[in-house]
Amino acid sequence: MSALSSTYALIRKDILSELRTRYALNALLMFVVTTVATILFALRSDQPTPTVLSGMYWVVIFFTAMSGLSRVFVSEEERGTTMTLQLVASPSVVYFGKLLFNVALTLSLTLAVTLLYTIVFSTSFTIQTPSIFAVTVLLGSLGFASAATIIAAIVAKANTRGTLYPVLAFPVLIVLLMTVMNATTKALDGEEFGAAMGDFQILLGYIFAMTGGSYLLFDFVWKD
Repeated sequence: MSALSSTYALIRKDILSELRTRYALNALLMFVVTTVATILFALRSDQPTPTVLSGMYWVVIFFTAMSGLSRVFVSEEERGTTMTLQLVASPSVVYFGKLLFNVALTLSLTLAVTLLYTIVFSTSFTIQTPSIFAVTVLLGSLGFASAATIIAAIVAKANTRGTLYPVLAFPVLIVLLMTVMNATTKALDGEEFGAAMGDFQILLGYIFAMTGGSYLLFDFVWKD
């Protein structure tokens, strides 16, 4: 079996497993609804600025992702299938399979948060430059998934998985969070696409560095 077909088989296995249990999907959905409702009650009739809205938007995505993305490796440890994966698939296949699954999960999460934000904050969360927002969401989701995948692989080996994951993830994702917040603010303010090119370059550099470094280190993390 080729590496491409093996990666596809791994992604398909994770998707079918998630559809059966719906652990991550249910956790993500409940967290999103609860968090957005809390923000709505806290703001009441106040009209937040685009900077505040973009900050809250990505904070919701960050904490929601922390509650679901770690399952990609923790579930293998809990089911006792880690050893089987190590025997039947190479580390690169496992890494890219889990990475692509996390990308799909993060994109789904981001789209759900965007839809809910558009409905709840219809008068404030107005995307005036859709091209900036679309590229920011895409690159931000890729960055979240690339960092979350390797951190999940590390945390899966620890005993205190629940508390360790966000503690490790926040310092790694702080640059990504600041950049996507800045780019989202520009999309809400209606700035030209070129104004966000610097942010996009930072995001692309982050994705390449995180994915490349994770790929090189994954063999040691996965087998130790």
